[in-house]
Amino acid sequence: MLEAGMKAPDFTLLDKEGKEVSLKDFAGKKVVVYFYPKDSTPGCTKQACAFRDAYSDYEQLGVPVIGISKDSVRSHMNFATKQDLPFILLSDPELKAIQAYDVWQEKKLYGKVSMGVVRTTYLIGEDGVIEKVYNKVKPAENAREILDHLKGHLE
Repeated sequence: MLEAGMKAPDFTLLDKEGKEVSLKDFAGKKVVVYFYPKDSTPGCTKQACAFRDAYSDYEQLGVPVIGISKDSVRSHMNFATKQDLPFILLSDPELKAIQAYDVWQEKKLYGKVSMGVVRTTYLIGEDGVIEKVYNKVKPAENAREILDHLKGHLE
């Protein structure tokens, strides 16, 4: 797992419109990068909607939000449209960023072991260094938890 103080791996992935987005596009800004398992599943929808509902606060702070999963560009477009998601969703079907951020891990569900994305959020600083890692994320609380942290550092 990547840790605070480490340089965040750069990535270039396609957004829900098929346009390339790179982490380096956000140099000089703090950025939230969250990894989630799958579009339109209950936990992922809850997490995305929490970021949607808090998005104006993130905008006021000048902190972009980026969600990444291995779903397709089309799946992201459908998910974003259905849930009215205003932030960036990136498609990583080849697991480039997912593996670079060490969130592709063994998971157990009902005694069955499989590989998948472990829900993890990174707060990356203006200098491209990871400031904070949120693992074992609670989908409904993650967006607010990060905002509380950000606001605590600005006051």
